[in-house]
Amino acid sequence: MIADMLRLTIREVSRAFRQGRISPSELCQKCLDRIKKTKHLNAYITVTEELAARQAAAADERFRRGAPKGPLDGIPFAVKDNFCTENIETTCASNMLKGYRPPFSATVVQKLLDQGAVLLGKTNLDEFAMGSGSTDGAFGPVRNPWSYAAPYRDGSGAEPDSDWVITGGSSGGSAAAVASLSSFLALGSDTGGSTRNPAALCGLVSLKPTYGLLSRHGLIPLVNSMDVPGVMARSAQDVATALGVLQGRDVLDSTTVCPPVEHSDLLEDIDVSRLHVGIPKEYHAPGLSRETLAQWGRVADMLERAGARVETMSLPHTQYSIVCYHVLCCAEVASNMARFDGLQYGHRSAVDSSTDALYAATRLEGFNEVVRGRILSGNYFLLKRSYLRYFVKAQQVRRLIARDFAQVFRSGVHLLLTPTTLGHAPTHAHFIQEDNRTRSSQEDVFTQSVNMAGLPAVTVPTALSGRGLPIGLQLIGAALQDRRLLAVAGWLEREVAFPGIQLPWDTEEEDGERAERGQTAL
Repeated sequence: MIADMLRLTIREVSRAFRQGRISPSELCQKCLDRIKKTKHLNAYITVTEELAARQAAAADERFRRGAPKGPLDGIPFAVKDNFCTENIETTCASNMLKGYRPPFSATVVQKLLDQGAVLLGKTNLDEFAMGSGSTDGAFGPVRNPWSYAAPYRDGSGAEPDSDWVITGGSSGGSAAAVASLSSFLALGSDTGGSTRNPAALCGLVSLKPTYGLLSRHGLIPLVNSMDVPGVMARSAQDVATALGVLQGRDVLDSTTVCPPVEHSDLLEDIDVSRLHVGIPKEYHAPGLSRETLAQWGRVADMLERAGARVETMSLPHTQYSIVCYHVLCCAEVASNMARFDGLQYGHRSAVDSSTDALYAATRLEGFNEVVRGRILSGNYFLLKRSYLRYFVKAQQVRRLIARDFAQVFRSGVHLLLTPTTLGHAPTHAHFIQEDNRTRSSQEDVFTQSVNMAGLPAVTVPTALSGRGLPIGLQLIGAALQDRRLLAVAGWLEREVAFPGIQLPWDTEEEDGERAERGQTAL
Protein backbone atom coordinates (compact mmCIF):
# COMPACT_ATOMS: atom_id res chain seq x y z
CA MET A 1 0.00 0.00 0.00
CA ILE A 2 2.78 2.42 0.89
CA ALA A 3 4.46 1.87 -2.50
CA ASP A 4 1.20 2.88 -4.17
CA MET A 5 1.10 6.02 -2.02
CA LEU A 6 4.22 7.34 -3.74
CA ARG A 7 2.24 7.60 -6.97
CA LEU A 8 -0.68 9.57 -5.54
CA THR A 9 -1.27 13.28 -6.00
CA ILE A 10 -0.66 15.66 -3.10
CA ARG A 11 -4.41 16.07 -2.65
CA GLU A 12 -4.88 12.28 -2.43
CA VAL A 13 -2.02 11.88 0.06
CA SER A 14 -3.41 14.66 2.23
CA ARG A 15 -6.75 12.86 2.26
CA ALA A 16 -5.02 9.60 3.22
CA PHE A 17 -3.33 11.41 6.13
CA ARG A 18 -6.66 12.71 7.40
CA GLN A 19 -8.28 9.29 7.08
CA GLY A 20 -5.43 7.61 8.95
CA ARG A 21 -4.55 5.25 6.08
CA ILE A 22 -0.92 6.35 6.32
CA SER A 23 1.03 8.75 8.53
CA PRO A 24 3.46 11.47 7.44
CA SER A 25 6.27 9.59 9.20
CA GLU A 26 5.55 6.39 7.29
CA LEU A 27 5.50 8.27 4.00
CA CYS A 28 8.65 10.19 4.87
CA GLN A 29 10.50 6.97 5.68
CA LYS A 30 9.33 5.44 2.42
CA CYS A 31 10.71 8.44 0.51
CA LEU A 32 14.02 8.26 2.41
CA ASP A 33 14.27 4.55 1.59
CA ARG A 34 13.57 5.42 -2.02
CA ILE A 35 16.40 7.98 -2.02
CA LYS A 36 18.80 5.26 -0.88
CA LYS A 37 17.60 2.85 -3.56
CA THR A 38 18.01 5.47 -6.26
CA LYS A 39 21.36 6.79 -5.08
CA HIS A 40 22.89 5.88 -8.44
CA LEU A 41 20.78 8.64 -10.01
CA ASN A 42 22.85 11.21 -8.05
CA ALA A 43 19.74 13.34 -7.61
CA TYR A 44 20.59 14.60 -4.11
CA ILE A 45 23.67 16.41 -2.86
CA THR A 46 22.48 16.51 0.77
CA VAL A 47 19.82 14.30 2.38
CA THR A 48 18.29 15.80 5.55
CA GLU A 49 17.18 12.49 7.04
CA GLU A 50 17.06 13.46 10.72
CA LEU A 51 15.39 16.82 10.05
CA ALA A 52 12.79 15.16 7.80
CA ALA A 53 12.00 12.58 10.49
CA ARG A 54 11.43 15.33 13.07
CA GLN A 55 9.24 17.35 10.72
CA ALA A 56 7.20 14.29 9.79
CA ALA A 57 6.72 13.40 13.48
CA ALA A 58 5.42 16.91 14.12
CA ALA A 59 2.99 16.48 11.20
CA ASP A 60 1.85 13.15 12.72
CA GLU A 61 0.88 14.97 15.88
CA ARG A 62 -1.03 17.67 14.00
CA PHE A 63 -3.04 15.09 12.09
CA ARG A 64 -3.75 13.17 15.30
CA ARG A 65 -5.19 16.38 16.74
CA GLY A 66 -7.15 16.96 13.54
CA ALA A 67 -5.38 20.28 12.96
CA PRO A 68 -3.19 20.06 9.85
CA LYS A 69 -1.62 23.33 8.72
CA GLY A 70 -2.80 23.09 5.13
CA PRO A 71 -2.73 21.08 1.89
CA LEU A 72 1.05 20.53 2.05
CA ASP A 73 1.27 19.44 5.69
CA GLY A 74 3.35 16.25 5.87
CA ILE A 75 4.14 16.26 2.13
CA PRO A 76 7.80 15.36 1.34
CA PHE A 77 9.61 17.85 -0.90
CA ALA A 78 13.11 18.56 -2.21
CA VAL A 79 14.94 21.80 -2.98
CA LYS A 80 17.53 22.60 -5.63
CA ASP A 81 20.84 23.29 -3.95
CA ASN A 82 20.98 26.94 -5.00
CA PHE A 83 18.21 27.92 -2.56
CA CYS A 84 19.44 28.94 0.89
CA THR A 85 18.38 26.62 3.70
CA GLU A 86 19.06 27.64 7.28
CA ASN A 87 21.97 25.68 8.78
CA ILE A 88 21.84 23.18 5.89
CA GLU A 89 24.75 23.11 3.47
CA THR A 90 24.01 25.04 0.27
CA THR A 91 26.64 24.46 -2.41
CA CYS A 92 25.24 25.41 -5.84
CA ALA A 93 27.08 22.19 -6.86
CA SER A 94 30.32 24.16 -6.72
CA ASN A 95 33.60 23.81 -4.88
CA MET A 96 33.27 27.52 -4.18
CA LEU A 97 30.45 26.95 -1.67
CA LYS A 98 31.25 23.53 -0.24
CA GLY A 99 30.57 23.70 3.49
CA TYR A 100 28.54 26.93 3.33
CA ARG A 101 25.58 26.89 5.73
CA PRO A 102 23.31 29.92 5.27
CA PRO A 103 21.92 31.65 8.38
CA PHE A 104 18.44 31.86 6.80
CA SER A 105 16.13 30.02 4.41
CA ALA A 106 14.88 31.28 1.07
CA THR A 107 11.34 32.68 1.27
CA VAL A 108 9.83 29.92 -0.89
CA VAL A 109 11.52 27.23 1.20
CA GLN A 110 10.34 28.84 4.43
CA LYS A 111 6.77 29.06 3.11
CA LEU A 112 6.75 25.31 2.49
CA LEU A 113 8.20 24.61 5.93
CA ASP A 114 5.63 26.92 7.53
CA GLN A 115 2.93 24.83 5.86
CA GLY A 116 4.31 21.67 7.47
CA ALA A 117 5.94 20.24 4.35
CA VAL A 118 8.81 17.80 5.03
CA LEU A 119 12.24 18.68 3.60
CA LEU A 120 14.01 15.55 2.32
CA GLY A 121 17.16 17.24 1.03
CA LYS A 122 18.99 19.43 -1.48
CA THR A 123 19.16 18.36 -5.10
CA ASN A 124 21.96 18.29 -7.67
CA LEU A 125 22.41 20.76 -10.54
CA ASP A 126 24.86 22.23 -13.02
CA GLU A 127 27.36 24.42 -11.15
CA PHE A 128 25.64 27.67 -10.19
CA ALA A 129 22.76 26.59 -12.48
CA MET A 130 24.83 27.19 -15.64
CA GLY A 131 23.89 24.40 -18.02
CA SER A 132 21.11 22.40 -19.62
CA GLY A 133 22.08 18.86 -18.72
CA SER A 134 22.93 18.67 -14.99
CA THR A 135 26.27 17.25 -16.06
CA ASP A 136 28.65 20.06 -15.06
CA GLY A 137 28.35 20.20 -11.26
CA ALA A 138 31.09 19.47 -8.74
CA PHE A 139 29.18 16.40 -7.47
CA GLY A 140 28.88 14.62 -10.82
CA PRO A 141 26.07 14.25 -13.37
CA VAL A 142 22.47 13.35 -12.63
CA ARG A 143 20.97 10.29 -14.31
CA ASN A 144 17.46 10.32 -15.70
CA PRO A 145 15.21 7.72 -13.98
CA TRP A 146 13.79 6.88 -17.40
CA SER A 147 17.22 5.38 -18.20
CA TYR A 148 16.05 2.39 -16.18
CA ALA A 149 12.36 2.37 -17.08
CA ALA A 150 10.39 0.06 -19.28
CA PRO A 151 9.80 0.38 -22.21
CA TYR A 152 13.11 2.26 -22.56
CA ARG A 153 14.67 -0.78 -20.94
CA ASP A 154 13.51 -4.36 -20.77
CA GLY A 155 12.73 -3.80 -17.11
CA SER A 156 15.97 -5.19 -15.76
CA GLY A 157 17.66 -1.81 -15.54
CA ALA A 158 20.88 -3.27 -16.95
CA GLU A 159 22.65 -0.97 -19.39
CA PRO A 160 26.07 0.01 -20.70
CA ASP A 161 27.51 2.70 -18.48
CA SER A 162 27.70 5.18 -21.38
CA ASP A 163 24.10 4.65 -22.51
CA TRP A 164 22.15 6.32 -19.68
CA VAL A 165 20.21 9.44 -20.59
CA ILE A 166 20.53 12.89 -19.02
CA THR A 167 17.87 14.66 -16.97
CA GLY A 168 18.29 18.04 -18.62
CA GLY A 169 19.13 21.06 -16.56
CA SER A 170 20.04 22.87 -14.69
CA SER A 171 17.44 21.60 -12.19
CA GLY A 172 18.10 17.97 -13.09
CA GLY A 173 18.38 16.74 -9.51
CA SER A 174 14.95 18.12 -8.64
CA ALA A 175 13.46 16.50 -11.73
CA ALA A 176 15.10 13.14 -10.99
CA ALA A 177 13.88 13.26 -7.38
CA VAL A 178 10.25 13.71 -8.40
CA ALA A 179 10.37 11.36 -11.39
CA SER A 180 11.93 8.56 -9.31
CA LEU A 181 9.11 8.92 -6.74
CA SER A 182 11.43 9.91 -3.91
CA SER A 183 9.71 13.30 -3.58
CA PHE A 184 6.23 14.61 -4.33
CA LEU A 185 7.32 18.13 -5.08
CA ALA A 186 10.57 19.92 -5.84
CA LEU A 187 11.74 23.49 -6.21
CA GLY A 188 14.08 24.46 -9.01
CA SER A 189 15.26 27.73 -10.46
CA ASP A 190 14.38 28.81 -13.99
CA THR A 191 16.52 31.42 -15.75
CA GLY A 192 16.25 30.24 -19.35
CA GLY A 193 14.33 26.98 -19.04
CA SER A 194 16.10 25.28 -16.15
CA THR A 195 12.96 23.71 -14.67
CA ARG A 196 10.95 23.17 -17.85
CA ASN A 197 13.80 21.47 -19.71
CA PRO A 198 14.47 18.71 -17.12
CA ALA A 199 10.75 18.34 -16.39
CA ALA A 200 10.07 17.67 -20.07
CA LEU A 201 12.90 15.13 -20.30
CA CYS A 202 11.78 13.39 -17.08
CA GLY A 203 8.03 13.29 -17.80
CA LEU A 204 6.93 15.90 -15.24
CA VAL A 205 4.81 19.04 -15.06
CA SER A 206 6.76 22.20 -14.29
CA LEU A 207 5.71 25.82 -13.93
CA LYS A 208 7.96 28.77 -14.67
CA PRO A 209 5.82 31.45 -12.99
CA THR A 210 5.35 35.07 -13.94
CA TYR A 211 8.41 37.06 -12.91
CA GLY A 212 7.74 38.45 -9.44
CA LEU A 213 4.92 36.07 -8.53
CA LEU A 214 7.29 34.01 -6.36
CA SER A 215 9.97 35.58 -4.19
CA ARG A 216 13.61 35.28 -5.24
CA HIS A 217 14.88 36.09 -1.75
CA GLY A 218 17.38 33.38 -0.79
CA LEU A 219 17.76 32.06 -4.33
CA ILE A 220 21.48 32.45 -5.06
CA PRO A 221 21.30 34.58 -8.20
CA LEU A 222 22.40 33.73 -11.69
CA VAL A 223 20.59 36.41 -13.73
CA ASN A 224 18.56 38.61 -11.39
CA SER A 225 16.35 40.03 -14.13
CA MET A 226 15.27 36.55 -15.32
CA ASP A 227 15.63 34.14 -12.37
CA VAL A 228 12.42 32.72 -10.92
CA PRO A 229 11.77 29.81 -8.55
CA GLY A 230 10.10 27.00 -10.49
CA VAL A 231 7.85 24.20 -9.25
CA MET A 232 8.04 20.57 -10.41
CA ALA A 233 5.56 17.80 -9.67
CA ARG A 234 3.90 14.84 -11.33
CA SER A 235 0.59 16.62 -12.00
CA ALA A 236 -0.70 20.08 -12.79
CA GLN A 237 -2.92 19.91 -9.70
CA ASP A 238 0.11 19.36 -7.47
CA VAL A 239 1.89 22.34 -9.04
CA ALA A 240 -1.23 24.48 -8.56
CA THR A 241 -1.44 23.47 -4.90
CA ALA A 242 2.17 24.52 -4.35
CA LEU A 243 1.67 27.76 -6.28
CA GLY A 244 -1.19 28.72 -3.98
CA VAL A 245 1.19 28.47 -1.02
CA LEU A 246 4.26 30.04 -2.59
CA GLN A 247 2.94 33.06 -4.48
CA GLY A 248 2.65 36.57 -3.07
CA ARG A 249 4.46 39.74 -2.06
CA ASP A 250 7.63 39.52 -0.02
CA VAL A 251 9.08 42.53 1.78
CA LEU A 252 12.51 40.97 1.27
CA ASP A 253 12.16 41.00 -2.53
CA SER A 254 11.15 44.31 -4.11
CA THR A 255 10.39 42.65 -7.46
CA THR A 256 7.50 40.58 -6.10
CA VAL A 257 3.91 41.34 -7.11
CA CYS A 258 0.49 40.61 -5.67
CA PRO A 259 -1.12 37.51 -7.20
CA PRO A 260 -4.56 37.62 -8.82
CA VAL A 261 -7.38 37.10 -6.34
CA GLU A 262 -8.16 33.50 -7.23
CA HIS A 263 -8.57 30.19 -5.48
CA SER A 264 -5.42 28.08 -5.61
CA ASP A 265 -7.19 24.97 -6.94
CA LEU A 266 -7.43 24.34 -10.66
CA LEU A 267 -10.46 25.15 -12.76
CA GLU A 268 -11.02 21.49 -13.48
CA ASP A 269 -14.07 22.31 -15.59
CA ILE A 270 -12.23 24.81 -17.81
CA ASP A 271 -14.06 25.40 -21.09
CA VAL A 272 -11.39 24.73 -23.71
CA SER A 273 -13.79 25.74 -26.48
CA ARG A 274 -13.41 29.35 -25.39
CA LEU A 275 -9.64 29.35 -25.83
CA HIS A 276 -7.69 31.06 -28.59
CA VAL A 277 -4.41 29.17 -29.01
CA GLY A 278 -1.41 30.45 -30.97
CA ILE A 279 1.22 28.32 -32.71
CA PRO A 280 4.40 30.41 -33.16
CA LYS A 281 5.83 29.64 -36.59
CA GLU A 282 9.34 30.64 -35.47
CA TYR A 283 9.40 27.69 -33.06
CA HIS A 284 9.86 25.25 -35.95
CA ALA A 285 13.52 25.29 -35.00
CA PRO A 286 16.39 23.42 -36.66
CA GLY A 287 16.95 20.10 -34.94
CA LEU A 288 13.33 19.65 -33.85
CA SER A 289 12.70 15.91 -33.84
CA ARG A 290 9.97 14.37 -35.97
CA GLU A 291 8.37 12.84 -32.89
CA THR A 292 8.19 16.17 -31.05
CA LEU A 293 6.80 17.84 -34.16
CA ALA A 294 4.17 15.09 -34.42
CA GLN A 295 3.16 15.57 -30.78
CA TRP A 296 2.95 19.33 -31.30
CA GLY A 297 0.54 18.79 -34.19
CA ARG A 298 -1.39 16.10 -32.32
CA VAL A 299 -2.07 18.32 -29.30
CA ALA A 300 -2.97 21.28 -31.51
CA ASP A 301 -5.51 19.07 -33.28
CA MET A 302 -6.79 17.85 -29.92
CA LEU A 303 -7.43 21.43 -28.80
CA GLU A 304 -9.12 22.25 -32.09
CA ARG A 305 -11.41 19.23 -31.84
CA ALA A 306 -12.37 20.41 -28.35
CA GLY A 307 -13.55 23.68 -29.88
CA ALA A 308 -10.50 25.90 -29.31
CA ARG A 309 -9.49 28.34 -32.02
CA VAL A 310 -5.97 27.37 -33.08
CA GLU A 311 -3.98 29.48 -35.51
CA THR A 312 -0.40 30.23 -36.50
CA MET A 313 1.20 33.31 -34.97
CA SER A 314 4.47 35.17 -35.48
CA LEU A 315 7.05 36.16 -32.89
CA PRO A 316 9.54 37.69 -35.33
CA HIS A 317 12.35 38.47 -32.90
CA THR A 318 12.53 34.93 -31.51
CA GLN A 319 15.42 34.21 -33.86
CA TYR A 320 17.60 36.64 -31.90
CA SER A 321 16.72 35.32 -28.45
CA ILE A 322 19.65 32.91 -28.04
CA VAL A 323 22.33 35.51 -28.74
CA CYS A 324 20.47 38.16 -26.75
CA TYR A 325 20.14 35.81 -23.77
CA HIS A 326 23.82 34.87 -23.91
CA VAL A 327 24.98 38.48 -23.69
CA LEU A 328 22.60 39.43 -20.87
CA CYS A 329 23.20 36.20 -18.96
CA CYS A 330 26.99 36.53 -19.04
CA ALA A 331 26.87 40.20 -18.05
CA GLU A 332 24.76 39.51 -14.96
CA VAL A 333 26.79 36.40 -14.12
CA ALA A 334 29.98 38.48 -14.11
CA SER A 335 28.34 40.88 -11.68
CA ASN A 336 26.81 38.23 -9.42
CA MET A 337 29.91 36.04 -9.22
CA ALA A 338 32.09 38.96 -8.08
CA ARG A 339 30.99 38.33 -4.48
CA PHE A 340 32.88 35.01 -4.40
CA ASP A 341 36.32 36.45 -3.67
CA GLY A 342 37.72 34.24 -0.90
CA LEU A 343 37.42 37.04 1.65
CA GLN A 344 33.84 36.88 2.95
CA TYR A 345 32.54 33.29 2.76
CA GLY A 346 32.90 30.15 0.71
CA HIS A 347 36.13 28.64 -0.55
CA ARG A 348 39.38 30.44 0.25
CA SER A 349 42.65 29.57 -1.45
CA ALA A 350 45.81 28.94 0.56
CA VAL A 351 47.59 31.45 -1.68
CA ASP A 352 48.07 34.58 0.44
CA SER A 353 50.95 36.49 -1.18
CA SER A 354 48.56 39.35 -1.98
CA THR A 355 44.86 40.13 -2.09
CA ASP A 356 44.89 39.96 -5.87
CA ALA A 357 46.64 36.58 -5.83
CA LEU A 358 44.19 35.26 -3.23
CA TYR A 359 41.25 36.48 -5.29
CA ALA A 360 42.55 34.94 -8.52
CA ALA A 361 43.54 31.60 -6.96
CA THR A 362 40.25 31.27 -5.07
CA ARG A 363 38.20 31.75 -8.22
CA LEU A 364 40.40 29.41 -10.25
CA GLU A 365 40.04 26.66 -7.64
CA GLY A 366 36.39 27.32 -6.79
CA PHE A 367 34.76 27.75 -10.21
CA ASN A 368 34.67 25.26 -13.07
CA GLU A 369 35.49 26.19 -16.67
CA VAL A 370 31.84 26.88 -17.54
CA VAL A 371 31.43 29.48 -14.82
CA ARG A 372 34.80 31.08 -15.48
CA GLY A 373 33.99 31.27 -19.19
CA ARG A 374 30.73 33.10 -18.58
CA ILE A 375 32.40 35.51 -16.17
CA LEU A 376 35.06 36.36 -18.73
CA SER A 377 32.46 36.83 -21.47
CA GLY A 378 30.31 38.99 -19.22
CA ASN A 379 33.21 41.22 -18.24
CA TYR A 380 34.03 41.67 -21.93
CA PHE A 381 30.44 42.65 -22.76
CA LEU A 382 30.53 45.23 -19.95
CA LEU A 383 33.80 46.88 -20.98
CA LYS A 384 33.44 50.53 -21.93
CA ARG A 385 34.26 49.78 -25.56
CA SER A 386 31.77 46.87 -25.69
CA TYR A 387 28.91 48.17 -23.54
CA LEU A 388 26.89 49.92 -26.26
CA ARG A 389 27.66 47.35 -28.93
CA TYR A 390 26.67 44.29 -26.89
CA PHE A 391 24.92 44.92 -23.58
CA VAL A 392 22.74 47.88 -24.57
CA LYS A 393 21.93 46.28 -27.92
CA ALA A 394 20.89 43.07 -26.17
CA GLN A 395 18.61 45.03 -23.82
CA GLN A 396 16.97 46.62 -26.86
CA VAL A 397 16.43 43.24 -28.49
CA ARG A 398 15.02 41.91 -25.24
CA ARG A 399 12.45 44.68 -25.32
CA LEU A 400 11.48 43.69 -28.88
CA ILE A 401 11.09 40.04 -27.83
CA ALA A 402 8.81 41.06 -24.96
CA ARG A 403 6.84 43.32 -27.30
CA ASP A 404 6.23 40.40 -29.71
CA PHE A 405 4.57 38.44 -26.91
CA ALA A 406 2.59 41.47 -25.74
CA GLN A 407 1.18 42.09 -29.22
CA VAL A 408 0.13 38.45 -29.61
CA PHE A 409 -1.70 38.41 -26.28
CA ARG A 410 -3.31 41.79 -26.94
CA SER A 411 -4.73 40.35 -30.16
CA GLY A 412 -6.91 38.00 -28.11
CA VAL A 413 -4.68 34.92 -27.91
CA HIS A 414 -4.99 33.20 -24.51
CA LEU A 415 -1.94 30.97 -24.73
CA LEU A 416 0.79 29.72 -27.04
CA LEU A 417 1.54 26.04 -27.65
CA THR A 418 5.18 25.17 -28.37
CA PRO A 419 7.68 22.35 -27.90
CA THR A 420 9.70 22.43 -24.68
CA THR A 421 12.80 20.67 -26.02
CA LEU A 422 14.04 19.58 -29.42
CA GLY A 423 13.37 15.93 -28.64
CA HIS A 424 13.62 13.30 -25.94
CA ALA A 425 16.58 13.09 -23.57
CA PRO A 426 19.89 12.30 -25.28
CA THR A 427 22.39 9.86 -23.85
CA HIS A 428 25.11 11.28 -21.67
CA ALA A 429 27.79 10.18 -24.14
CA HIS A 430 26.07 12.06 -26.96
CA PHE A 431 25.28 15.14 -24.87
CA ILE A 432 28.84 15.82 -23.71
CA GLN A 433 30.22 15.79 -27.25
CA GLU A 434 29.36 19.50 -27.41
CA ASP A 435 30.56 22.25 -25.08
CA ASN A 436 28.24 23.76 -22.46
CA ARG A 437 27.63 26.96 -24.45
CA THR A 438 26.57 25.03 -27.57
CA ARG A 439 24.40 22.60 -25.63
CA SER A 440 22.58 25.41 -23.83
CA SER A 441 21.92 27.35 -27.03
CA GLN A 442 20.54 24.22 -28.69
CA GLU A 443 18.34 23.03 -25.84
CA ASP A 444 16.96 26.38 -24.61
CA VAL A 445 15.73 27.70 -27.95
CA PHE A 446 12.07 27.25 -26.92
CA THR A 447 12.36 28.44 -23.33
CA GLN A 448 14.74 31.39 -23.03
CA SER A 449 12.54 34.08 -24.61
CA VAL A 450 9.82 33.52 -22.00
CA ASN A 451 12.25 34.44 -19.23
CA MET A 452 13.32 37.57 -21.05
CA ALA A 453 9.66 38.61 -21.31
CA GLY A 454 8.87 37.67 -17.67
CA LEU A 455 5.91 35.49 -18.71
CA PRO A 456 4.56 32.26 -17.21
CA ALA A 457 5.05 28.93 -18.96
CA VAL A 458 4.28 25.33 -18.06
CA THR A 459 5.54 22.12 -19.60
CA VAL A 460 3.34 19.02 -19.76
CA PRO A 461 4.37 15.46 -20.71
CA THR A 462 2.34 14.28 -23.69
CA ALA A 463 3.75 10.94 -24.89
CA LEU A 464 6.67 8.56 -24.98
CA SER A 465 9.03 8.58 -27.93
CA GLY A 466 9.84 5.51 -29.97
CA ARG A 467 12.68 4.86 -27.51
CA GLY A 468 10.29 5.02 -24.57
CA LEU A 469 11.42 8.45 -23.31
CA PRO A 470 9.14 11.38 -22.39
CA ILE A 471 8.24 14.17 -24.80
CA GLY A 472 6.83 17.41 -23.36
CA LEU A 473 5.07 20.44 -24.80
CA GLN A 474 5.01 23.99 -23.41
CA LEU A 475 2.12 26.37 -22.79
CA ILE A 476 2.97 30.09 -22.59
CA GLY A 477 0.57 32.71 -21.24
CA ALA A 478 0.30 36.41 -20.55
CA ALA A 479 1.65 37.81 -17.29
CA LEU A 480 -0.15 36.55 -14.17
CA GLN A 481 -2.14 33.97 -16.15
CA ASP A 482 -0.32 31.15 -14.39
CA ARG A 483 -3.49 29.57 -13.09
CA ARG A 484 -5.12 29.48 -16.50
CA LEU A 485 -2.04 27.74 -17.91
CA LEU A 486 -2.21 25.13 -15.15
CA ALA A 487 -5.92 24.62 -15.79
CA VAL A 488 -5.22 23.94 -19.48
CA ALA A 489 -2.29 21.74 -18.47
CA GLY A 490 -4.65 19.74 -16.24
CA TRP A 491 -7.11 19.32 -19.11
CA LEU A 492 -4.29 18.21 -21.40
CA GLU A 493 -3.07 15.70 -18.80
CA ARG A 494 -6.48 14.08 -18.70
CA GLU A 495 -6.71 13.92 -22.48
CA VAL A 496 -3.29 12.46 -23.26
CA ALA A 497 -3.14 10.06 -20.28
CA PHE A 498 0.67 10.08 -20.08
CA PRO A 499 1.90 6.73 -18.67
CA GLY A 500 3.58 6.74 -15.27
CA ILE A 501 7.16 5.61 -14.94
CA GLN A 502 7.73 1.91 -14.21
CA LEU A 503 11.06 1.25 -12.52
CA PRO A 504 12.65 -2.15 -11.82
CA TRP A 505 12.83 -1.57 -8.06
CA ASP A 506 9.06 -0.94 -7.94
CA THR A 507 8.47 -4.66 -8.49
CA GLU A 508 10.90 -5.50 -5.71
CA GLU A 509 9.03 -3.20 -3.31
CA GLU A 510 5.67 -4.70 -4.23
CA ASP A 511 7.02 -8.22 -3.76
CA GLY A 512 8.46 -7.21 -0.38
CA GLU A 513 5.18 -5.74 0.78
CA ARG A 514 3.26 -8.83 -0.34
CA ALA A 515 5.70 -11.05 1.56
CA GLU A 516 5.39 -8.85 4.64
CA ARG A 517 1.59 -9.08 4.51
CA GLY A 518 1.88 -12.88 4.18
CA GLN A 519 4.13 -13.11 7.24
CA THR A 520 1.70 -10.96 9.21
CA ALA A 521 -1.17 -13.24 8.22
CA LEU A 522 0.78 -16.32 9.36
